[in-house]
Amino acid sequence: MRTIEVDFDVYKALMLRRPSEDVTENDVLRDLLQLPRKKGPSATPVGPAPGDWITKGVRFPAGTEFRAHYKGQTYLGRVESGALVLNGKRYDSPSSAAVSITGSAVNGWRFWEARLPGEASWKMIESLRRRVG
Repeated sequence: MRTIEVDFDVYKALMLRRPSEDVTENDVLRDLLQLPRKKGPSATPVGPAPGDWITKGVRFPAGTEFRAHYKGQTYLGRVESGALVLNGKRYDSPSSAAVSITGSAVNGWRFWEARLPGEASWKMIESLRRRVG
């Protein structure tokens, strides 16, 4: 998926045109540009697929990107083969991956953001966990 840079005012205008969380920024742009709506199911399968990572009842599809900002640096990870992979090392929980960066106890659900495959926006993973409960 490609990304584009927009300034804050453009981003804010896009967000205001989203009637719900189910409508993506891409959907808004397609409407504004008068492009036809995409047909077919969403990019995220309904059930778990091989390679997905399920932790604390939350499913992160294979290819989900993770990022965190800590002490001026951005750290990136990715869901591969049923785990979060960060710098070539597999982690079974968001917290253990966060601890590998900070060196101290961290709530990984508050540390990481995720971008699911096919989506443009990043979300704190804690917000995904609340939806399941």
